[in-house]
Amino acid sequence: MDTRLNLFASPVVAKALRHYGAAAPVLIGESTLPTATQNLVMIRASQINGDSYATDVHTKNAAHAGESATRVNLIAAWRETTVFTEAERAALELTEQGTRIADGAGGVTDQAWERAAEYYDPDQLAVLVAFIALINATNRFAVINRQRGGAYEPAQTAPNS
Repeated sequence: MDTRLNLFASPVVAKALRHYGAAAPVLIGESTLPTATQNLVMIRASQINGDSYATDVHTKNAAHAGESATRVNLIAAWRETTVFTEAERAALELTEQGTRIADGAGGVTDQAWERAAEYYDPDQLAVLVAFIALINATNRFAVINRQRGGAYEPAQTAPNS
């Protein structure tokens, strides 16, 4: 199965996607939300949404950044593991509930929100919400357009001069 459409071939969509794509670098570069948490959020939402492309990209980027294979491989089963911190578990719970809004009556529970608020300050919570929303929207672009994963290679860092 091939990708259905080159979204960047549409001048209007290409322009919108460039603006849309500018949000992630701001969140990644200017947030105090731990990088490991950012990666967990992007991977877990992508798994839930069945986005093979984003799952491929974010798991490989996390591994490339030093995340252990054990943790990457256990993200989908985070509740039954011992490898995630309580703060990460709270972020994963918020990610799952925020991703499965249509599946759960009432959306994100007060308990999930309060648990996340125990570990993250208001700015980090705002970034966490933005990451969850952004990756869910990104997943929908890829799934609707049938963008397949598997071929992504993380950018290689330049050797020290």
